[in-house]
Amino acid sequence: MTAVQHARTQRGGIRRISAARRFKDRFVQALVYLAFALALVPLVAVLWMVIANGLARFDMEFLTHSMRNIGATDAGGGAYHAILGTLEQVLLASVISIPVGLLTAIYLVEYGEGGRLGRAISFFVDVMTGIPSVVSGLFILAFWVLALGMPFSGFAGALALSILMMPTVVRSAEEMLRLVPNDLREASYALGVPKWRTIVRVVLPTSFTGIATGVMLAIARVAGETAPLLLTVFFTDSINADPFNGPQMGLPLYVFDQAARPTDTAIDRAWAGALTLILIVMLLNLVARFIAWWRSPSRKS
Repeated sequence: MTAVQHARTQRGGIRRISAARRFKDRFVQALVYLAFALALVPLVAVLWMVIANGLARFDMEFLTHSMRNIGATDAGGGAYHAILGTLEQVLLASVISIPVGLLTAIYLVEYGEGGRLGRAISFFVDVMTGIPSVVSGLFILAFWVLALGMPFSGFAGALALSILMMPTVVRSAEEMLRLVPNDLREASYALGVPKWRTIVRVVLPTSFTGIATGVMLAIARVAGETAPLLLTVFFTDSINADPFNGPQMGLPLYVFDQAARPTDTAIDRAWAGALTLILIVMLLNLVARFIAWWRSPSRKS
């Protein structure tokens, strides 16, 4: 075989290999697109159903009135008391869980990596991640309400939500802190900057956008929890702006309560409450996106 024939044979083999690789690449790409489309089907179906059924009662009266003196068959009424309760409960849960979760993540990454205490904390965080939501509600019911004699309140519900929120904050913040290059830390140490100031001035600002996104995902997860609120907050049809005293309604409880009433007006209010909850979660995610864009290095440059 001459050199020219050998070169032609090699080029033919390369073309066949390239064609096979292109076919495999396109086939896998088509599978990815198909999986993405299948994943969108239930999401779009849920959103369409909630929007189509919730718009019938989603108006200013629904957003500015409570259910006080409104029966199951009566028209009117709204979810203002539940919206207020959800915002306060989620805010209190965030105030409790975000600092604790962030400090725990900083310890695991910067101080406790490889240590016995760090491994123990990481193990318990993993255990807490798999705790069912009803278990956190039962714990607060048994400890806070029954053992300590505290009343049903929005703060009790916030305690239960913070238990569910904390491991998500820890894991998301931990992953973001580990993505910070060690070169930045070492450069700061070389300039004589203490470790705590390096964490505050270098590590946290670098990972801020990822941490904010993880926190918003944790908030979105607990905002729709119903089981912990059933056991710790109780039901009320009146506006209660004090989360530390007396029962306080939440949007998940409102939807649960209205959906359990066998009337069309109550069912319409339940759909409108579900739509309101989705809009609140969507607004929180938009806020997280805005913060990430605002603090992004590309915008500052």
